[in-house]
Amino acid sequence: MRHRVAGRQLSRDTEHRLAMRRNLAASLIEHETISTTLQKAKELRSFVEKLITLAKKGTLAARRRAISSLGNRDIIVLEDEKPTKKGTVIGKLFSDLGPRFLDRPGGYTRIIHLSLRRLGDNGQLVLLQFVGKEKTEDKPSKSKRSRKKAKGQAKKGAADVHEKPADTVQAGEQGRDDKGRAEPAKPE
Repeated sequence: MRHRVAGRQLSRDTEHRLAMRRNLAASLIEHETISTTLQKAKELRSFVEKLITLAKKGTLAARRRAISSLGNRDIIVLEDEKPTKKGTVIGKLFSDLGPRFLDRPGGYTRIIHLSLRRLGDNGQLVLLQFVGKEKTEDKPSKSKRSRKKAKGQAKKGAADVHEKPADTVQAGEQGRDDKGRAEPAKPE
């Protein structure tokens, strides 16, 4: 009987499954987005969210618990074709991710389904990434008046780009139409 046995087996033995979970979690913390299969992402999500909850506490005991369950891998970046150390995964977890999600009560990750399938076994691929990394500038404005004003300014700016003042037309462009084709010479 499988009473109270949680988690997926993922066709791996225990040591391989735990090592894979640690490596995927360290890669997610390092890069903040990874591509993996749907089953691995669902399994990894709960593990990473528990680590971020530990990082939100920020105590020494929480840091030691995170190191024991994740490990403390270095973050290596290539600069001028030379590998340089940028810190550790636990350091980034406690200095960047913990404070970022301090006011969020849970749900730190999202799973985005990709249309691609993995070669070999045709497994469904997904993106696993942290939420809250979006830019707030790209959101449309709330009021109707400001949207109309912005739209009118955009049209005005687009018209200014396409028009050329008469004195800036170069000698080679004088006999051309708006598509750049040479116009037939007009008799004078």
